[in-house]
Amino acid sequence: MKSLYKSLIHLVFFLAKVRIVATGRWILFVIAAFICSSAGYFSNVNNFPEVPPLTGQTLSCATELQGNKDVFSVYVTDHGIAQMALDRLCSNKIIKRQYGEVRIVIGQSDYDTFRYINHGVVDLALIKKNVVEAFGADEIYGLTRIAAHPNYSAYFISLREKPVLDKEYLLGKRFGLLDYPSSRSGHIVPKTVMQELGLSANNVDINYYSSHKELRRALLAGEVDIISSYWAVEDNESLSKNYAMPLQETVSGMQWFLKMQTKNTDLFCAMQKVVKDISDSHPRPYYKTLILEEGCATHE
Repeated sequence: MKSLYKSLIHLVFFLAKVRIVATGRWILFVIAAFICSSAGYFSNVNNFPEVPPLTGQTLSCATELQGNKDVFSVYVTDHGIAQMALDRLCSNKIIKRQYGEVRIVIGQSDYDTFRYINHGVVDLALIKKNVVEAFGADEIYGLTRIAAHPNYSAYFISLREKPVLDKEYLLGKRFGLLDYPSSRSGHIVPKTVMQELGLSANNVDINYYSSHKELRRALLAGEVDIISSYWAVEDNESLSKNYAMPLQETVSGMQWFLKMQTKNTDLFCAMQKVVKDISDSHPRPYYKTLILEEGCATHE
């Protein structure tokens, strides 16, 4: 590296000696800038993190396997599921036999999902199938589906009338969408429908929210006229299904993926038991339906 710096410095002095003007001065400036930036880069290259910094909330616990530094890393986007997973994983006998710590990250944005799935630093994740496929995490890191929640439909939901999929009707409406570009029901599907109708941020008011729960709160509070989301059984208590307009009948559901770079069948079966227990105990009807992948004759 020193030889590179020396050669570049000699080049700068040579150009200065021949008194290159105008254009030559720009060349000198570019080369000098390159030298400075290169020096800064290589002097700090060892300080660069392998993955971007964490933005999501973290829950953790130590197991009984003292001296083992292996961490079982989990990624979810729901705080309730994170706490349920922590309680079950920390007491799971297979986890306590193979890992010294359980660490659960509650993702709050697509940036968090990118960090954990694309960089392969997660052992268990509750995400969409398209995320795994987009990053090639199944082929690169061995992320394998162990269970799946059902598919669902995406809707435009209003408070006092059924939305009409017509440009004139939707012009000027206040929309509530999810601030998650990877969410199909809360972002991708409604954006696609709007584009097909010739609508954009230039002729409709789009407001972004952090969760489906926040979308419903905004609709009930009168902050927006229409939200894009799925229809949950509990919505019947505060909203009317008559005022829900279907946008897409089949949207891929949430799925559990486990890193299986080795044939750790004990862990595979143990994690199926954990996610099944979470499903059975979850208060929301959607999460109570879970389809387990084949591979375990029994769940110890």
